[in-house]
Amino acid sequence: MDRDMHLFPRAIVVVSLIGLLFAMNVLPARSIVCEDSCDDKSGEERLTCFNEVKEACEAKLKETSEKKQTLESTIKYLDNQIAFTQSKINQTVYQIEQLKKQITTLVGKISVLNSNLETTTRLLLRRITETYKQTKIHPLTIFFSSNGISDIINRYRYLRAVQINDRRVLFDLEEARAVFDDQKTIKEGKQQVVLGLQTELLEQRAVQDHQKKEKQFLFDVTENDEKRYQELLKKARAELVAIQAIIAGQGDETEVGDVNEGEKIASIMTEGPNLFACSTGPHLHFEVAKDQTYQNPFNFLSNKSVIWDNADPQQNATGSWRWPLEDPIRITQGFGETSYSSRYAGGIHTGVDMVNNDNREVKAVRKGKLYRGSISCRGGTLQYVRVSHGEDEYDSYYLHVNYI
Repeated sequence: MDRDMHLFPRAIVVVSLIGLLFAMNVLPARSIVCEDSCDDKSGEERLTCFNEVKEACEAKLKETSEKKQTLESTIKYLDNQIAFTQSKINQTVYQIEQLKKQITTLVGKISVLNSNLETTTRLLLRRITETYKQTKIHPLTIFFSSNGISDIINRYRYLRAVQINDRRVLFDLEEARAVFDDQKTIKEGKQQVVLGLQTELLEQRAVQDHQKKEKQFLFDVTENDEKRYQELLKKARAELVAIQAIIAGQGDETEVGDVNEGEKIASIMTEGPNLFACSTGPHLHFEVAKDQTYQNPFNFLSNKSVIWDNADPQQNATGSWRWPLEDPIRITQGFGETSYSSRYAGGIHTGVDMVNNDNREVKAVRKGKLYRGSISCRGGTLQYVRVSHGEDEYDSYYLHVNYI
């Protein structure tokens, strides 16, 4: 009991010291984290908070960007992407709100300035007119209508003072009009900034929508199962290695002969022991290469309506080549860093994956020499055909197919 009483004064001292430190703002503030909201702040403090949250999200995003080896870490990475984009959206929305308030204030100022300018201008013109009339009176008329020399002198002094004052008012009027013009210029500049930010906001929201679709895509293809995720990861990486080897000329190929544009050269594989050799199911993987370097197929295929059936932003074809499948064509994965390749293959998708469930015939996109090829891939055989378009040194590749 005596010992507890002895410690009691110390506790009071500690509590008092903590209170003093809070009062002096000496204790360190809690660090801003990515999940923080800035709703309790306003003005410049809120804008600073948005910047700090964005930096915190960026740091978390960087921390997880190289750790997508498990399903959990990949989801965490996607969550950080979404949070980082949300922090940018919050900042942009706030900037737009602040600018709109400033524009409203400027509109009010401009309206008042305009009204004052109009009133002052009318008064000044009236004064100048009266002054001008006074100066046009004949000296003799002034002389005979005056009560002596001193009255004449006073009248001339008055007219002189009025003219000086009118010139000063005119100068002030010009200054006010310059301020009016400046305020209009500032307002118009802020309106342009708002338009730019609104465009940026639309882009940021589109990016976030894409990121959310990526996350949902991940759940859909893995069924939230780590084992399935690892299997897809291995399969995608193996397919990437196999494709690189095929383009490098390492596939086992046999020449078939000349083919014309639109001629049937294969069919999409739908069954058999090699269906899932580096493949998630029936589809055509189409590639274009030149000098053993992959090209973007959308730069060669003709522009046409396709069904964009994946989480990524739609890509449009801009070339003149026919498509290897007949309509309707469903694109399950585009070219480049896609939701699938960036999560599993760790690189870019070098071709275009497409499906036509009604017509699985694969046709040559241009005339050339046809080759049948195969390469070992994860315990199976990845079958493909290649058409060499000798005139310009391009090769087109058609993977996951049956020969005809």
